[in-house]
Amino acid sequence: MRKVKVSLAELISKNKEELLKDKALIEKIEKRVDEK
Repeated sequence: MRKVKVSLAELISKNKEELLKDKALIEKIEKRVDEK
């Protein structure tokens, strides 16, 4: 059970990191669009 909890926590943290990266990319794209 503990291993499952750890893996779930790792997956959630990884997903959060990926979401933050996606947000940063979206913000960059939006800035470029606004500049045009």
